[in-house]
Amino acid sequence: SLAGIMLLEVFLVLGTLLIYFLFSKKKEETLPFKDGWWGKGQKPVTQEDTSVRPFKVETTEEELSDLFRRLDQARFTEPLESSCFHYGTNSVHLRKVVSYWKNQFNWKKQVEVLNQYPQFKTKIQGIDIHFVHVKPPRLPEGQAAKPLLMVHGWPGSFYEFYKIIPLLTDPASHGLGDEHIFEVICPSIPGYGFSEAPHKKDFNSVSAASVFYELMLRLGFNEFYTQGGDWGWLICTNLAQIAPNHVRGLHLNMASVSKLGLTHLLSVLLGRYFPGLFGFQDEDVRRMFPFLKKGLYRILSESGYAHIQATKPDTVGCGLNDSPVGLAAYILEKFSSWTDMEFQNLEDGGLERKFSLDDLLTNVMIYWVSGCIVSSMRFYKENLQKGIGTQKHEKLTVQVPTGIASFPNEILHTPQAWAKKKYTNIVSFHFMPRGGHFAAFEEPELLAKDILQFVGKVEKEQLWKKK
Repeated sequence: SLAGIMLLEVFLVLGTLLIYFLFSKKKEETLPFKDGWWGKGQKPVTQEDTSVRPFKVETTEEELSDLFRRLDQARFTEPLESSCFHYGTNSVHLRKVVSYWKNQFNWKKQVEVLNQYPQFKTKIQGIDIHFVHVKPPRLPEGQAAKPLLMVHGWPGSFYEFYKIIPLLTDPASHGLGDEHIFEVICPSIPGYGFSEAPHKKDFNSVSAASVFYELMLRLGFNEFYTQGGDWGWLICTNLAQIAPNHVRGLHLNMASVSKLGLTHLLSVLLGRYFPGLFGFQDEDVRRMFPFLKKGLYRILSESGYAHIQATKPDTVGCGLNDSPVGLAAYILEKFSSWTDMEFQNLEDGGLERKFSLDDLLTNVMIYWVSGCIVSSMRFYKENLQKGIGTQKHEKLTVQVPTGIASFPNEILHTPQAWAKKKYTNIVSFHFMPRGGHFAAFEEPELLAKDILQFVGKVEKEQLWKKK
């Protein structure tokens, strides 16, 4: 009968779907390695020079006198009365920063600080990659150092990791035990700091991940851990998707999820009233709601820079690359609001509550002397121009053991319930007691402890073997 045939067809379709879902889930898809060439002009036919060369930060007297001339000739605008940092960097405070920069800040001393760790350059995919590589000063008998790749973001630099490096390479001297000791590799993202900028379009987070994967293999690390926040979050995530069998564990101090479904929408609307239903903890509710204020409005009020950089980075970049004061205003504003949104209510943006002016200006100087602000901003266009949620990496999950340190003042909070849809193997998720977006720079000890306990879990249970 017709009904019988229709029923049979329905069963066949359902059976096929069931078999498809049962078997298709088994295949863990990886992200293809992106073998680009980012040098100038045509790719040469000769083999790439794979040598690793020592590098030191050096500046000339000409560069410094040029900087001081520009600082002397700066034009300031009067800020609105009692506007604090609500309109961006307050120029009353900016004058003080510039005065410190001219009269007290000692760049030559900071160059020595930068050069206290061994730095190198090596050519990968046509461009020079700069990285810091610190080995442990001592290792207990029979113990090997664990390689750890740490990746910064914008508007930060490799310098963000200078205070956490000793805690990881020599934890015992800092009261953190000697069970897990790291060999730390901190590269500069191409187009940031002392890494050469790509000369071609389309250098995105997957390109950076591919370059850093090649860097780790070149340094002889077949298996390693990765850690990142800001763009470092995405680059390390992509690296775990490209080489899941080489990444032992992925530690993040920011985890954003771009692929949002119906449950996310419902949890935004109802999560405040039925947190348990959506897997929210009390702390998730505290950080996320009211969602209009802490989610939507915050995105709108804090993402103007990203919209500019994702569309016309070169236009505004011209001004920043020409004016050290403009550059400082642009970068320091992020170190204020992303460290604590409440700092916008202070005339000095709370900048020196968590950082020293020496540290902040050293980061600004890395952008200034390398002239990298424009190329660093272009990374937004390369990552976002095709639209959010359209890239292959956004559709793939991450199977590598993952640890997430969730800092309370991060710009946007991602609850574990959301993160675990993307990161299917979350080994540790911790609400950190304090700190914001620049975790390694601001709270090195808190972050180091979280990395150590995460690696401890992965090693103890040999989790990478169960991937």
